[in-house]
Amino acid sequence: MMMVSLGIGTVLAVTLIVVVSILTGGHVTNGTSQPPNQLVGKHVASFSLAGLNGGTIAAPYKSGHPAVLIFFASWCGPCQKEMPEVATYLRHHNEGSVEVIGIDSHDMRGPAMAFDEKSGVAFRVVFDPNLKVANIFNLAAIPDTAFVNAKGVVTQIYSGAIPASQLAKGIANLRAS
Repeated sequence: MMMVSLGIGTVLAVTLIVVVSILTGGHVTNGTSQPPNQLVGKHVASFSLAGLNGGTIAAPYKSGHPAVLIFFASWCGPCQKEMPEVATYLRHHNEGSVEVIGIDSHDMRGPAMAFDEKSGVAFRVVFDPNLKVANIFNLAAIPDTAFVNAKGVVTQIYSGAIPASQLAKGIANLRAS
């Protein structure tokens, strides 16, 4: 009788996994492989928005510079862990011709400014409370990091908090292209 119960339980578990996989678009990730973003390999629209600390910031690729766009918000738990690590990495490494721009999305200016100061952010940050830039990149959640070459073509989108090793690799790929 116990073997029958185990068999039925196994069948139910496998069925549930298949149903969830189908309902979520058939993508199952293991934490290291991610389904590709639809924009990878495609030209993306440029943007121009107010900087978090004033002025206007335009998409670097609009003027022929490769870019790393780091999407985050002050209220985002994973962003709170990611941003100090990213800021530290960028303070100690030369990005060359690659411009790094933070995209503070769906946030309020006061908490965003305090978060950037606390995290040690030294790169320019766009204030995007209405998700204008996030919508260009068709991003559903944050944190995300987009790598865009000098011609405005998305070369990679990293979903989730980006480790310094992945950021370094993405920057190196942009410099090489």
